[in-house]
Amino acid sequence: MFSKVHIFADESGNFDFSRRRGASRYFILTAVAFKECSTINAQLQHLRHQMAWEGIDHPGPFHASHDPGPVRDRVFQIIESHDLYVDALILEKAKALPGIRSTEERFYQYAWYYLMKYVAPRTPAKELLVVSASVGSKKKRRLAFYSGVQDVIRQVGRITCRTACWDAGSDACLQVADYCGWAIQRKWESDDASASHRIATKVRSEFDLWARGTTLYY
Repeated sequence: MFSKVHIFADESGNFDFSRRRGASRYFILTAVAFKECSTINAQLQHLRHQMAWEGIDHPGPFHASHDPGPVRDRVFQIIESHDLYVDALILEKAKALPGIRSTEERFYQYAWYYLMKYVAPRTPAKELLVVSASVGSKKKRRLAFYSGVQDVIRQVGRITCRTACWDAGSDACLQVADYCGWAIQRKWESDDASASHRIATKVRSEFDLWARGTTLYY
């Protein structure tokens, strides 16, 4: 058992519960657990410096959906070299009961609860720091994140947990979570597993919460 483990998480998909153009089929929460964060932070910072020396204009932070292919390849090379593991909660939005998706905050809290219900008991640590990317999130959603995590921790009992919402540009580990979440989202949303293959050995779980459900509510 480790003394401390850091968990950084990011979301993929949106809160548009419709069949309209631009509405994602899935909402995915991806959590990446690190025993040690300083090395990967330093390596990704060094990558930005190195690209600047090479004349590659990358203002940062690293963001998988915006970065060009050659940049993504270099970021994935760094991720592949590290001892980390990935858990993703897959929610097919059309299968969500209307009460669950009555508000963004309710749905977000529900997602965090079920992600951490799987992750927390399986994380060999006495203390957890759980960090969510805060870009674009509203105050009510941040509170829903805190509540969803703490509800699980109270049930687990043996773990001391701290939570935080940070801007993705403030910590490279959140950028790693973005990359891993993007790879998994591409696999589920677009049937494109080319990026998820890069992290396949790091993925501990991809849990489709409503896999057995057959009812679509919209």
